[in-house]
Amino acid sequence: MNLANRKDSTSRRAALAVSLGIGAAALVLAQHMAFSAEAAVVIAPPALDEPVSAATAHEETAVFAGGCFWGVQGVFQHVRGVTRAVSGYSGGQQDTAHYETVSGGDTGHAESVKVTFDPSKVTYGQLLQVYFSVIQDPTQLNRQGPDSGTQYRSAVFPQNDTQRLVAQSYIAQLQKAHAFPAPIVTRTEPFKGFYPAEFYHQNYLTLHPNSAYIALNDMPKVENLKRLFPNLYRDKAVLVEAAQ
Repeated sequence: MNLANRKDSTSRRAALAVSLGIGAAALVLAQHMAFSAEAAVVIAPPALDEPVSAATAHEETAVFAGGCFWGVQGVFQHVRGVTRAVSGYSGGQQDTAHYETVSGGDTGHAESVKVTFDPSKVTYGQLLQVYFSVIQDPTQLNRQGPDSGTQYRSAVFPQNDTQRLVAQSYIAQLQKAHAFPAPIVTRTEPFKGFYPAEFYHQNYLTLHPNSAYIALNDMPKVENLKRLFPNLYRDKAVLVEAAQ
């Protein structure tokens, strides 16, 4: 692990240590909270979205990466129509899909979230709108907030050609509209597989809303979801169960 990647996760590791009962990490966490949550941006919905019809299946999956998966999962768990959101790893090989290995930054993996949703209640395009508006800053290259490294990159892993077309068209739409003050660096990457993260990473935002890392970096994202997308927000998070 190089120095940059060692530095990237200092606050993350301290937060995790605190949640696991290792109180000595609290001071370290406080010293490394130099960044606050990415600001939400009001953006137009995608001009091109997946078609919704009576023949549409009521279950679809999507995979997103946008920084620490704690916050990405936590926001999607509050989106109406989402039936499951799992933190994990995507972009690399199965044998390197472990937290300590991925934290080294050279596995090809990104911390990702696999979202299962009912497209008759929330479309893929709407999920993309939440992703770009609330969850992450798509102009940050290989980092989000206090975390840096390729494992925190902004990436979408389309599950089919339609998702790929919708995602690429939306990125082009937002670029053309200059929706953000800098160019969008979010990539659409080939889907190589999704590997769930260790269970202590699941439901982290819901279980630890008052930890310094979550309170500063991620809870504002949930509030922005509620404020900007009231029709998509639900108060009760859909959680990952241990047996699943």
